Amino acid sequence: MAKFDGIPGFIKDLPQIDLPVEGAKGWMLGSSGRQIVFVEFDEAVEVPEHAHDEQWEVPLAGKVTLHMEGRSMVYEAGQNFYIPANVPHGASVAAGYKALIVFNEPDRYKPKA
Repeated sequence: MAKFDGIPGFIKDLPQIDLPVEGAKGWMLGSSGRQIVFVEFDEAVEVPEHAHDEQWEVPLAGKVTLHMEGRSMVYEAGQNFYIPANVPHGASVAAGYKALIVFNEPDRYKPKA
């Protein structure tokens, strides 16, 4: 079986999120109290420091450098990470990065208009 490193069309048929980062796109699934998003970055992006409720992220392709609590850690496909609630963090995202992210809040992102 060939490796598939894209995001399937049925995921891209989900509501697109209003992601405030140039060069990034995302789609969401919502449920009671949680939000699951799928993101892909066409270009390298610096995500400024911010904080929110808990986040669990699973890189699917490419790499991201997470900046949190004075440290920087690189994560690649299959190396998941967890961000506790209200902990300031930022990221350096490489072009081609794709991830599945679960937020412990139902409205982290709004649908794109």
